[in-house]
Amino acid sequence: MIIQSQCDMMLNHMREHGSITSREAMYDYGIGRASGRVFDLRKRGYDVETTMETGLNRYGVPTWYARYTLHEGR
Repeated sequence: MIIQSQCDMMLNHMREHGSITSREAMYDYGIGRASGRVFDLRKRGYDVETTMETGLNRYGVPTWYARYTLHEGR
């Protein structure tokens, strides 16, 4: 069994789906601090763009969250 790092999981998700949100990182992969992994990916030379989006939390209250998009080859 190969164990992927959190950075690898986020990188693979962005390559397959185009982007990942901080919420997806938490629920799908158990990554509690996606921004930290994006920082690590940027240090490795990956071009990751952060976009802030709005949505509703589980109580129906408006909230902000980050969407991370990988740009390869630009």
